[in-house]
Amino acid sequence: MSLLRQLDYSVLQQCIHCGMCLPTCPTYDATKHETSSPRGRIALMRAVADGRLAADSKQFADEMYFCLGCLACETACPAGVNYAQMIEYARAEVEAGGVKSSWQRNLIRVFALKWLFAKLWRLRVMARLLRIEEAAGFADAILPLLPQRLRELQAQRPKICEKFTFDLVEETELPKNMPRFRVGLLVGCVQDVAFADVNRDTVDVLLANGCEVFTPRSQSCCGSLLGHNGELEMARRLARQNLDVFPLKDLDAIIVNSAGCGSFMKRYTELLPDEPRAKDWDDKVYDIHEWLVKIGIKAPSGSPQPTKRRVTYHEACHLVHGQKISQQPRQLLRAIPGLELVELTESTWCCGSAGIYNITQPEMSQTLLDRKMKHILATGVSIIATGNPGCIGQIRYGAQQLGMSLEIVHPVTLLARAYRGVL
Repeated sequence: MSLLRQLDYSVLQQCIHCGMCLPTCPTYDATKHETSSPRGRIALMRAVADGRLAADSKQFADEMYFCLGCLACETACPAGVNYAQMIEYARAEVEAGGVKSSWQRNLIRVFALKWLFAKLWRLRVMARLLRIEEAAGFADAILPLLPQRLRELQAQRPKICEKFTFDLVEETELPKNMPRFRVGLLVGCVQDVAFADVNRDTVDVLLANGCEVFTPRSQSCCGSLLGHNGELEMARRLARQNLDVFPLKDLDAIIVNSAGCGSFMKRYTELLPDEPRAKDWDDKVYDIHEWLVKIGIKAPSGSPQPTKRRVTYHEACHLVHGQKISQQPRQLLRAIPGLELVELTESTWCCGSAGIYNITQPEMSQTLLDRKMKHILATGVSIIATGNPGCIGQIRYGAQQLGMSLEIVHPVTLLARAYRGVL
């Protein structure tokens, strides 16, 4: 039975074809093709669910993966279309049909999605091997001999941290004074091995704001990378593992500092409709900016710098569109003495990272990155803040292409520095 037919049909009927989503969709803006718009893709999904279009149609498969999954259409939609759920089921449909199957693609999916991310210890072992390779400089030595696309992928590869999260963060850490709250922390996948310092900064900020922080060692990937790429059953398994590991009754919140993870984790009730703990889980998942504003951000002590450093804010898609979090990161940045926030034109427009989109759709990804970098350079700032590891890596790549010396950081890192007095 078609996976889209298993989806509540009312979800597919939500779209009223008004066209409000069209100006907000990056792929429609670039192509002006109706099938490359949200309503065009929903029409294809309904055709598959109705049996009017084969699930293994190449057009259907190509369009579902040409979509960035940025969810800007959800923000624009007056009818409340649940596009996130639809695109996940549609991609699962594509994978079940096998129309995009090839030995290279199957190898990547089996190795990366189904094996590497299934157990975080495997990812850490692989990351340590990459760290050794980085130190040896083997890839850099052969870089001139590689095809252009492989050179681009090498340049986009995130730098592996010397220490991972569990090397930097104790399982339980207590604030100096009596805790106001007890929270759990998700360490993430790429976040754990390439941005472990952001996890350390997150813990320091939570401690400074009176939170006891519990970081369970047996936690797993949240499932977002798999869910967004059609591997719903594997995503469900990982979600259940996290439900088992985080003691929901003993926690006031589960804190996430990665936009893509947070957006997916707030929808475990959709992923696991028969799981009684999922609703409590969804209610307790908070993005770090969202949580700090909710409990009240402690103002950093010390005098502002004589000359303020100028920062702009790029809104990660799954933060602004997936979680409707936009003003909280700005509130955090404005609370930091010595920073001047400069607004970014098209701050909510996708940078082209979109999970693994910059790998699978390099041309469209580069087009979006060029557009984003043009607006960033127009601000004249030296610091770009954004709340998602993929966006940080993508914008760093854009700065590297332009030969620009820009600092791209998570907003919580700037707040942690302010608490330490080293902004």
